[in-house]
Amino acid sequence: MPRPKTRIQQKNSETILEAALEVFSAHGFRGATLDQIAEVAGLSKPNLLYYFPSKEAIHQTLLAELLDAWLDPLRGLNPEGDPVPEVMAYVRRKLELSRDFPRESRLFANEVLQGGPRIKAAVEGELRALVEDKAAVLRLWMDQGRIARLDPVHLIFSIWALTQHYADFDMQVRAVLGEGHDPYAEAGAFLETLYARLLAPS
Repeated sequence: MPRPKTRIQQKNSETILEAALEVFSAHGFRGATLDQIAEVAGLSKPNLLYYFPSKEAIHQTLLAELLDAWLDPLRGLNPEGDPVPEVMAYVRRKLELSRDFPRESRLFANEVLQGGPRIKAAVEGELRALVEDKAAVLRLWMDQGRIARLDPVHLIFSIWALTQHYADFDMQVRAVLGEGHDPYAEAGAFLETLYARLLAPS
């Protein structure tokens, strides 16, 4: 069993991961270097390599933590709840993730755009299984006539697209809206109206 990290080791690991998140989200995996990460972290490269043996190891750690956080809102979709409020709560949680963790969203988007070599197993395994499980819940609600009949997997895809857009294309969103707008507040109101109408049973 590995020995627990000391307080200093824990702090340095967190500093490296925070610096790596900044560098990876700005430059992607291929464009990032250990030298850049060490500089942002304020550590020497040999010191950084004491904690993580490679750029790949740092990136993999970040992706594992990110995927777990990204899946939490979907895990929270309660089969025993009221369907429309449950879906709306999921939309809100996903939008809050984009607002509060834009660098993490861009990190994930960059990885997917490169074909997901470092996250493919998790996407094809844990993520796919969770989506299938929640799609079954949505399908049951549709069969019960409690929400409109839609393709449940594509409904989940649409929520991902319409919430993560605000993190991944933040500059474009703010440039088009101009001064005096709160993109996330406005997006929340719009998405609430959109999905309430979309999900309303006929």
